[in-house]
Amino acid sequence: MIDETLGDPRLRQSLKRRHMTMIALGGVIGAGLFVGSRVVIQSAGPAASLSFLFTGLLVVLVIRMLGELATALPAAGSFYEYSRLAMGDLAGFVTGWMYWYFWVGVVAFEAIAGADLIRFWFPQFSQWLLALALLVIMTATNLRSVRTYGEFEFWFASIKVGAIVIFLALGTLYVAGLWFGTGPHLANLTAHGGFAPRGLLPIFTGAVAATGFYFGAEIVTIAAAESAEPAAAIARATTSVITRVLVFYIGSIVLVVAIVPWNSPTIATPYVSALAAIGIPAATHIMNAVILTAVLSALNSGLYVSSRMLLALTRHGDAPQTLARVNREGTPVRAILAGTVVGFIAVMMSYISPDAVFPFLVKSNGTVALFVYLLIALSELLLRRKLERETPERLVVRMWLFPWLTIVAIVAMVGILAAMAFIPDQRVPLATGLASLAALVAVFWLRRVRRSSRPRSPRRP
Repeated sequence: MIDETLGDPRLRQSLKRRHMTMIALGGVIGAGLFVGSRVVIQSAGPAASLSFLFTGLLVVLVIRMLGELATALPAAGSFYEYSRLAMGDLAGFVTGWMYWYFWVGVVAFEAIAGADLIRFWFPQFSQWLLALALLVIMTATNLRSVRTYGEFEFWFASIKVGAIVIFLALGTLYVAGLWFGTGPHLANLTAHGGFAPRGLLPIFTGAVAATGFYFGAEIVTIAAAESAEPAAAIARATTSVITRVLVFYIGSIVLVVAIVPWNSPTIATPYVSALAAIGIPAATHIMNAVILTAVLSALNSGLYVSSRMLLALTRHGDAPQTLARVNREGTPVRAILAGTVVGFIAVMMSYISPDAVFPFLVKSNGTVALFVYLLIALSELLLRRKLERETPERLVVRMWLFPWLTIVAIVAMVGILAAMAFIPDQRVPLATGLASLAALVAVFWLRRVRRSSRPRSPRRP
């Protein structure tokens, strides 16, 4: 029988519909789109759009599955709870801690990236000090209340979405010949060695690299536990994710490689180069500000979502109970501070151990994200059948063509993981991700052995 008591009464339902809408929109647009996309473009050429399309469709399927489960079983901790229900305690433990590990890593990466972006304007400040300042500011935002987090994320996401919409509009006008200046435009898609100048393999390797760029679309299902209308918010967000993926990612990548030749030295900064080619003054400063907004949004969300996952882990004894306390505003203060402290330790590791510890965290994160999505898909495959038998009325949002598309998504993700073993650039990320998985499994069994070896207190008559 599926447990119906998955909510957390300690949390406040303070997030409004507009917050949830922008959390969902902003979750798809990260700094990876603005900066990391260059890696895929330089590898696959104009066919990078197919790399993002392939991975994007896979993410759309996963988010649809998650939307189905989240509307049927709104839960504090979202897919952590679903993994436990579907596959047992070990699966839940691994899912929850992997997700926490991923976002604490994001907190560290984004703090460092944000510091570098600020130093573009103020080079006299040291990187670690700026990273610490950003962590403190975003921590203070999260500590105040979930409503404060929602407000900050609303405006951060609004700026990101606005920037992408403006870029799409200007880029389309330029490529269509309606903006001042002449150039090859669409010819750039085939003029420099063809649409796929380096063959088919880079398209698939690019799809592997792009997987982590989409991570964040699932945040809305965790935030829904603190929304007044969780089921409705999730249903709206997950049903529109396909449009956001196709328009924001695929559309903007196509425009970038149409405006700037894929093999141009300036493609190292894709969106800056595209704006400069169009003729936008101060393009570098504009994009630096937009990317900084995306970084702050990711940092803000990283602290929020890692703390909520940590709080969910305490529910079943998978994390220390001391982290379960919340203040009068329903904010898990200790869980937030734990993410901040570990994040700053990771920042310091980038200075203390730049060639060992920090690179391990960076390289393992993409694989960890893929593991989490795979566990979500497996959970949906198992729980959907239980829901259909026991409470079919809960299935307001349904996975398309179940179970076939679910199986396709699972096979595709397993295929990506297998392919990583044969791609030289992806072998280290795969190995570090597997090492992280093995460490979590070992910790789970050590905890279980230690608990079973403790003497049980005699029952009172």
